[in-house]
Amino acid sequence: QVQLAESGGGLVQAGGSLSVSCAASGSFGSVNRMGWYRQAPGKEREMVALISASGVTNYAGSASGRFTISRDNAKNTVYLQMNSLKPADTAVYYCNAYVISSIGRFLEVWGQGTLDTVSP
Repeated sequence: QVQLAESGGGLVQAGGSLSVSCAASGSFGSVNRMGWYRQAPGKEREMVALISASGVTNYAGSASGRFTISRDNAKNTVYLQMNSLKPADTAVYYCNAYVISSIGRFLEVWGQGTLDTVSP
């Protein structure tokens, strides 16, 4: 069983910064793509940033230039540094990972979500 444990985030004023991290744990072979999604109140979940196992990144337009995704493969951990935050960035941020199980199956795993609030 694979679990994603998120940490960080919280409350910040507009223009400030927050960082979140997510570590994969459990029994698995390797972690493939990792990423962050978010869901604002009354809206659908949307992709924020993705990073491949080799470090190739992909950002949503709203995150590009302000957010930075990175990962530490040795720790099976993905990070999201969020700068120049806006009230519109307020959402529950979810970690996501594609994991190759110990028997070679691809599994998609989600974290429990962390609420990040940006006040005006």
